[in-house]
Amino acid sequence: MKVEIITIFPELFSGFLSSSLVAKAQEKNLLTISTLNIRDFADAPHYHVDDTPYGGGAGMLMKPEPLCRAIEDSKSRLPSAKVILLSASGETFTQRKALELSHCSEIILVCGRYEGIDQRVIDLLVDEEISIGDYVLMGGEVPAMVLIEACTRLVSGVVGNEESIETESFRSTDESAQLEAPQYTRPAEFRGHKVPEVLLSGNHKKIAEWRLQESKKLTSKRRKTAAQRNTP
Repeated sequence: MKVEIITIFPELFSGFLSSSLVAKAQEKNLLTISTLNIRDFADAPHYHVDDTPYGGGAGMLMKPEPLCRAIEDSKSRLPSAKVILLSASGETFTQRKALELSHCSEIILVCGRYEGIDQRVIDLLVDEEISIGDYVLMGGEVPAMVLIEACTRLVSGVVGNEESIETESFRSTDESAQLEAPQYTRPAEFRGHKVPEVLLSGNHKKIAEWRLQESKKLTSKRRKTAAQRNTP
C-alpha cells in the first residue's frame, strides 16, 4: 500500500512514521508513506495557503490553488489513488471502512486546517470525506494517523500474529459486531482482584462461551444498535 499525506505540517508525522508497526511495515516494504507540504505549492512571495471566507464568518479557509496543485502533484505519482479528505463533516470512520481501504493499493490523505477548505477543491478532486468522530480537532493530521493505523494493520503481514485481528472488537463488519471480552494476564491475583476462574480452567469450550457472553454484555452496555440509535 502506498499512502501520501498532504498537509501544512509534515513534521507532525516524523515520530509516528518512524515508530511501532507502521515503521516495521515500511521496513518490510508492505507500506510506503510520504508527506507533501501544501505550502510548497503556494504562490510567492508570501506563500499563503489560507484566506477569508466569502460571505463573512469566523476564521480562515484553505485556498483552492495551492491545495489543488498539491493533490494533482500527488496524483501524478499515485494515479489510481483514492483521494480522502479528513473532515469533521465526513462519513464516520468504522472498522468496515478500514477493511475496505486496506485493500486499496494507493491512498492520498488530505489534511484540512483552519475552518475548512474551499468547497471547489472537494468538488473537483476529493473522492471521499471521512471523520473519525463527532468532535472537532485543529486539523486533519491526527485523523490521518488514526486512519493509517486502522487500515495498515489489516494489511497481510503487518501484524505479527494475525489471529489477534480475528478476535478483536469490531472484527465483524455488520450490525452484529461485538466488542472484545475483558482480557487478563499474569499475575492471577492483583491488588485483591482475581482472574476469572474459567480462564484458568484450561477448558477451551467454556472459555469461548464465557468470552462470547462477556462480549455480548459489554456490547449491550456500551453500544446501541441501529434501531436504538433511531429511537427518540
